[in-house]
Amino acid sequence: MATAPLHRRVSAPSPRSTGPRRALTRLLALVAAVAVGAGLLATPAYAEPTVDEIEAQIDKQWRQLEPTIEQYNKVRSQLKVNRRKSADLEKKILPLQMESELAMNRIGELASRYYVIGPSQELGAVLLNSRPGALGEQLTMLDRVAIQERKEIEGVLAMQAKYGTQKQKLDTLVATQVKQEKELAAKRKSITAEIKRLEASMPKTTVKTANCPTIDGVVNEAARVAIRTACAQVGKPYVFGSTGPNSFDCSGLTQYAYKAAGISLTHFTGAQWNEGKAIPRNEARPGDLVFFFSDLHHVGLYLGNDTMVHAARAGKPVNVSSINTMPVAGFRRPG
Repeated sequence: MATAPLHRRVSAPSPRSTGPRRALTRLLALVAAVAVGAGLLATPAYAEPTVDEIEAQIDKQWRQLEPTIEQYNKVRSQLKVNRRKSADLEKKILPLQMESELAMNRIGELASRYYVIGPSQELGAVLLNSRPGALGEQLTMLDRVAIQERKEIEGVLAMQAKYGTQKQKLDTLVATQVKQEKELAAKRKSITAEIKRLEASMPKTTVKTANCPTIDGVVNEAARVAIRTACAQVGKPYVFGSTGPNSFDCSGLTQYAYKAAGISLTHFTGAQWNEGKAIPRNEARPGDLVFFFSDLHHVGLYLGNDTMVHAARAGKPVNVSSINTMPVAGFRRPG
C-alpha cells in the first residue's frame, strides 16, 4: 500500500494564469502614474489666507502689542523718576563724604598735637605758664573738642550711610527696570515686525490705511497710491480753491491724490470728468473718481462698498462717507 508524501509539491503557475496578472499589474501602474500626473493623488494645495483672516491675525497680534506698549511706557516713566532720585542722592552723598574726610583730618591734627608733642614739651608748657593748672584746662579742652569732632563725624557717617542705603536700593531697582525695558522693547519689536509681515502679506488688490477702512479690489498701482494719499488727508480742513497739502476742496483733493501716483488732473470737476475713462457703476472699483449732481460740481475718490473719501464742504474736514447721500452722476477711471 502506497503512503502519502510528507510534503505536497506546489505546482508552478501555468503560463495562461501569469499573463493576465502581469497585464493587470501594468494597467494599475499606468492608471496610478496618470492620476499622479493629473494631480488626482497629489496633496491638496495650500490656500492663501483671505483678507479677513489676515485682519484677524493682525488684530490678535495687536491685542498682545497694546498692553506691551503700555507696560513699556510704565516702566520707562518709573525708570526716569528713579534715575532722577538716584542722581539727587548722589549729589547729597558727595558733600557728606567730603565733610567726613575734613572732620577726620581735623581729628588727626588734634591727635598729632596732643600725642606727638610728648610729655616733656607739655611739662615745659606748665613750667613756663604763669597760671597753675592751665595745661590741664588745655588738655581737657582738647578732649572735648575731639569728642565733639567724633560726634560730628558719627552724624555725617550715619547720614551718609542712610543715603547710601537708599541709593543702593534705587540702583538695584533701576537695574531691574532697565532689564524690563529692554525685554519689553524686544517684545514690542517682535510683535511689530509680525504685524508688518502680516500687512505685507495682504493681496496686492488690498489697501490698508490708517484713516480709511481696509479696501479690496483695487485695480492698479496708481489707484493704490491715490487711495493711500487721499486717506492720509482725512481730518484736514476744506478750503475753497485749495489743492493741499494742508487743506483741500473736492477736486483739489482728487488732483493731489492722483498727482502722487504720477497722473495729472485739472483742478476742476468738469475737466476731471473728461480726463478719465467712463466706468459703469456696477464695474466701479476703489480708486475711481465718483461725481455728483447733474452739473458735476462735486467729486470724491471711490473706496468701494458705496463709500468714498472726499473734501466734503466748508466747515467739514476731509472724511470717509457714503456716496448715497448725494445723487451720483457717474464714475471715471484716471490714467
